[in-house]
Amino acid sequence: METRLLWFCNWSVLGVCATLKLPQIFAVLGARSARGISLPSLLLELAGFLVFLRYQCYYEYPLLTYLEYPILVAQDLILLLCVFHFKGDVKQAAPYIKWIIDLAMNLCTFISAASKFAQLQCLWKSRDSGAVSAATWSLASYTCAARIMTTLMTTSDLTILIRFVIMLALNTWVAATILHYQKTDVKSE
Repeated sequence: METRLLWFCNWSVLGVCATLKLPQIFAVLGARSARGISLPSLLLELAGFLVFLRYQCYYEYPLLTYLEYPILVAQDLILLLCVFHFKGDVKQAAPYIKWIIDLAMNLCTFISAASKFAQLQCLWKSRDSGAVSAATWSLASYTCAARIMTTLMTTSDLTILIRFVIMLALNTWVAATILHYQKTDVKSE
């Protein structure tokens, strides 16, 4: 019973949050106005979502307990752009655009890192690599290493470099963990 309740709560929250901000976005678009929407409120909400998301990732809580937050962040960003557009402050939005793009990139890195940690946790818990492919994770490591090189040769964008370095380290860690548990499985047979 408890497992079913947990499943229902997690998935119903995801379902609701997938559409939570859409009525507001459609109302703004339909009215062609952002009258009544507080920009500071929206920015504070967005900051709160991001802090909460980072907290959940840091403590490695189960992904289903916070998966709605990236969805809510994306919807808030769309709403924020609508507010700037309809308040006639698109030029005022320019400083926020860089912040939004940088924020989205950092969020992307954290979500990707969280996925790697989730795989590591699964491997550590089971102490069995099962059908997890070391080749797939090794290829992912290669693509990150290659992208580090291409980024250094083209843009030298620090945010992108940090992302690929983190992903390279985590993909390699997962591949090594898979190989470790494959060897353990062979020894135990």
